[in-house]
Amino acid sequence: MGKYGIGQPVLRFEDPRLLRGQGRFVNDVNIPGQAHAVILRSPHAHARIRSIDAAAARQMPGVVAVYTGADYAADGLGMPKATMPRKRPDGSPMFAPQRPALVVDRVRYVGDPVAMVIADTLAQAKDAAELVEVDYEALPSVTDTAQAVTPGAPAVWDECPDNISNIVERGNKAATEAAFQKAAKIIRRRYVVTRVHAQFMEPRGALGTYDPGEDRLTLYADVQYPHRVRNMLAQSVFRVPESKLRVIAGDVGGAFGTKGWQYVEHRLTLWAARKLLRPVKWTCERSEAVMADEHGRDNIGDIELALDENNKFIGLRLNMLANIGAYIGSDRNLLSPFGMIGTVIGVYAFPAAYVHITGLLSNTNPTAPYRGAGRPEAIYLIERLIDDAARELGVDRVELRRKNMLPASALPYQSPLGPYYDCGEFEKNLDMALELADVKGFAARRDESRRRGKLRGLGIVNAIEQAAGNVQPEYAEVRFNPSGTAMLLMGTKAQGQGHETMYKQILNERLGIDPGDVQFIDGDTDRVAFGMGTMGSRSTVIGGSALFFAAEKVIDKGKRIAAHLLEAAAQDIEFADGSFRVAGTDRTVSLKQVAMASFQPARLPPGVEGGLYEHATYVPPKETFPNGCHVCEVEVDRETGHVQLMSYAVVDDVGTVINPTGLKGQIHGGVAQGVGQILMERVVWDRESGQLLTASFLDYAMPRADVMSDVVIKSNPVPTKFNPLGAKGAGEAGTVGALPAVMNAIMDALAEVGVTQLDMPATPDRVWHAIDAARSGSAA
Repeated sequence: MGKYGIGQPVLRFEDPRLLRGQGRFVNDVNIPGQAHAVILRSPHAHARIRSIDAAAARQMPGVVAVYTGADYAADGLGMPKATMPRKRPDGSPMFAPQRPALVVDRVRYVGDPVAMVIADTLAQAKDAAELVEVDYEALPSVTDTAQAVTPGAPAVWDECPDNISNIVERGNKAATEAAFQKAAKIIRRRYVVTRVHAQFMEPRGALGTYDPGEDRLTLYADVQYPHRVRNMLAQSVFRVPESKLRVIAGDVGGAFGTKGWQYVEHRLTLWAARKLLRPVKWTCERSEAVMADEHGRDNIGDIELALDENNKFIGLRLNMLANIGAYIGSDRNLLSPFGMIGTVIGVYAFPAAYVHITGLLSNTNPTAPYRGAGRPEAIYLIERLIDDAARELGVDRVELRRKNMLPASALPYQSPLGPYYDCGEFEKNLDMALELADVKGFAARRDESRRRGKLRGLGIVNAIEQAAGNVQPEYAEVRFNPSGTAMLLMGTKAQGQGHETMYKQILNERLGIDPGDVQFIDGDTDRVAFGMGTMGSRSTVIGGSALFFAAEKVIDKGKRIAAHLLEAAAQDIEFADGSFRVAGTDRTVSLKQVAMASFQPARLPPGVEGGLYEHATYVPPKETFPNGCHVCEVEVDRETGHVQLMSYAVVDDVGTVINPTGLKGQIHGGVAQGVGQILMERVVWDRESGQLLTASFLDYAMPRADVMSDVVIKSNPVPTKFNPLGAKGAGEAGTVGALPAVMNAIMDALAEVGVTQLDMPATPDRVWHAIDAARSGSAA
């Protein structure tokens, strides 16, 4: 509707205040009388705590308190725990060690919280923390994913000597084995997906307060789902009614799935505030973040492809090791890749498939969802395997994909691994992307690179992901004021995606309200009645649909009031373009006028309640499946191993596009994160000592502007019928396709010099050694 409706490239309404420095992030929140906390963290990957001596620290100027795990345990607070039904290989229950707020007896990764020092100023707290003496007895550790499950590896927990927490199986094992037995060809590969850190612009923080008059706790924190944080803290930790706890999340400077609901600093600041009757603030520093936060990815996939004599896919088998870390503090630590691996079949027809995932423990930070949460891993595995299969079989990789791709006529399609693909035009995406990227001209560009002594490679991948899960509902409320302006309250939580703009566009499309007349509110459990938050590309799909139905309720009630004002029957009232009209006449009244009338009892029809405020809670019948095709070109310097992106093209299908400009921003960001993981990002520990080697940006490399190429994006939307907007979700689509697209392009370039195996990250050193090994005929 007009320039602000669905499909319009509206510039973000939230940007002016953010660009002027008027955002309100968690570290911008300060309360008079607040104290500052510093968390003392373990320098060991695995050690027994013999003793903690905090006497000297407590005597330091300004120190308010020094707390240890013993102090926390003495107050009898609870811990969240994982509830997903999982088992170990022998059928016994899953081993899921809970995460203590402060460790009492044994630390299990570098960064495990040991003590909390609180002082009047942050500087005083830091000085005092230096004087806390912890006597550690170092123990053997294991941080490497493959090594963790080898016989004789150090046990992270004595109660689980093999380090296997649980297993997950999907698909039909017997049918898959039968398919492999009759296969004409079998392609086998092992691919490593490295561990990364989200590296959001704003490190985490928490400010806890306690009001003894109301006996009520308030947490200010940068979280993705305030209501879930409140519910967990109230039910599992403090064991109080939800009404006794409020969570407020203002602006959030990036999250990407990593700012979850179970971080121990949330509990600690609230607990300390209640004990001290004083606000307590903790701010994570950049040098602390990789030690303090959950990580993403970290798995190894042994994957096999069975083909018949005509190169048709007849079976897929995957055995994956997934590194969960030292603790399973909640179900979050079981979501990735376990919940999303079903799309490992990609956009291809497989009669049979079977997946077996082993969730293992290690002396590392817990892993949890990070942009894509298992979907990038899945597509990385299948798309790399198809490229390797094409090389081994001597066939064209595009034609191998095309031969096995699900045609639009085959949809809806019930995957052998569970997902239900409802709609899409996969082959059209491919054709559009090949044209967009000028793949026909690639040979000439490769020749030109050769003349300059460079290698050039092309990566072509088809991506699909499972998004907007149909398990958790979402909430929206439209609340009009007596002046006719409105408040829009959403249960999702923005972290930089442009939610305010997107939701106002949906509201404008449905009700015709000028965005300037709408106040947007999210992130406050006292102001927003309910919400499950933002993750898994669900906000537009589920939150937007909830808003769609809340707006529908506004229209329904508005028609009754408008009919009274226009002296007509309610069934004769039509609504369009922000106005109610008597059908077949020019008699109209605007929604704003109806809203104002709703607060004036004399202007209401009999039996209609005053005011105009409607809400809706929505859960979709099924999840959605955004999809697309990515084409990447790279150039490799054979003398230095340096990889340079030359071009990147994306054709995406995210269903109905609410805002084309915002969509491109989401795709750009997702691609950049995928490029970063393939070329440089990686969390690394020393294999012998377990010491973290990539705790700062001196060691953890991040993509910069000069790493990227232009990213050209074109949409091929096929709206889903599983929600009223037809949206499929877009927040993670760029990352899902980027990992395999960039890596396949690199491998295509390196194939010219005989390199057949290389795992991420493709740093210059690793690429150079792979080229050198191929030259000398040794293993890469």
